[in-house]
Amino acid sequence: MRKIEISPELASTYTEFKTIDAHTEGEPLRIIVSGYPEIKGKTILEKRKYVTENCDVYRKLLMHEPRGHADMYGALITEAVTPNADFGVLFLHNEGYSSMCGHGILALVKVMCTTGAIELNDSERVIKIDAPAGLITAKAYRDQQGKIHASFKNVDSWAESLDCTVMVDGFGDVTYDISFGGAYYAYVDADAHGISCGQENVAQLIDIGRRIKLAVMASHPLAHPIEEDLSFLYGTIFTSKKVTDPEAHSRHVCIFADGEVDRSPTGTGVAGRIALLYAKGEVALNSPLMIESIVDGRMIVSATATTQFHDKQAVIPEVSGRSYITGKHQFFIDPDDVFQDGFMLR
Repeated sequence: MRKIEISPELASTYTEFKTIDAHTEGEPLRIIVSGYPEIKGKTILEKRKYVTENCDVYRKLLMHEPRGHADMYGALITEAVTPNADFGVLFLHNEGYSSMCGHGILALVKVMCTTGAIELNDSERVIKIDAPAGLITAKAYRDQQGKIHASFKNVDSWAESLDCTVMVDGFGDVTYDISFGGAYYAYVDADAHGISCGQENVAQLIDIGRRIKLAVMASHPLAHPIEEDLSFLYGTIFTSKKVTDPEAHSRHVCIFADGEVDRSPTGTGVAGRIALLYAKGEVALNSPLMIESIVDGRMIVSATATTQFHDKQAVIPEVSGRSYITGKHQFFIDPDDVFQDGFMLR
């Protein structure tokens, strides 16, 4: 049988994107290696604005079907914008761009160190990453078997509002808390509302999670202390004490963007959760908790210190999780392709 390949002559007629794909605790990350033009802007938020206004077609191509899917997540590497940062990153999903992504940071660190893009010797390496939510300090090290482990200290995280209630159309009153862990989330006790956080209930979780998000957005405006671009509710996180692993503290199911379901416990979500638990007096500093996900992935989170972020009493969360490379892609965009923007079909 003849070898099937795309010739250089044919490839030259296409727009080309190269990616490395990975996952953290089951949640995908498509790291875009090449294909984008220069990303302009002096800050990460300016760069996010630039890609939103000038390059959004590429997000749709790489996140949506037929090259991606409704729950695909992406990372676009940029130049660093702050002193001593190693690189910057913009996070992409089915609806647009997020301010921070914990599973993405963990996967990026693992991929960078595994591929040699960032040199990792025998000692622990500190890696600083510019994200829209702020400067992230990650760490990587090799264990005695040579395997790479990653963690990161998140931005200042705080409990924004406690014990709120909203009427959700078709469901009834829902009690929620709001916390910021790089993004704002509404946290809902699934057990108290009779909602299962099992895989078999994913359709209901998506439906109710979207409706809760919309109801909270309509009734509970948010104002980030310094960045207007961060002043929005990113998603709904259902929490449950019904866990698979007896060592787990609880389970998270995060419904974000346009009904995306996070397969991991959500890095920014566990950061916001530890801030909530600390504010409620339910966890002490430097007391790690394991939080599992809808597919039994798990992250470890702890509040490492208290801090004052403008008028907010905050903590600095540290998050760790397991990441793996799953493949690499060389995408071609045929100029005659009728689905230039991709599509989503759940």
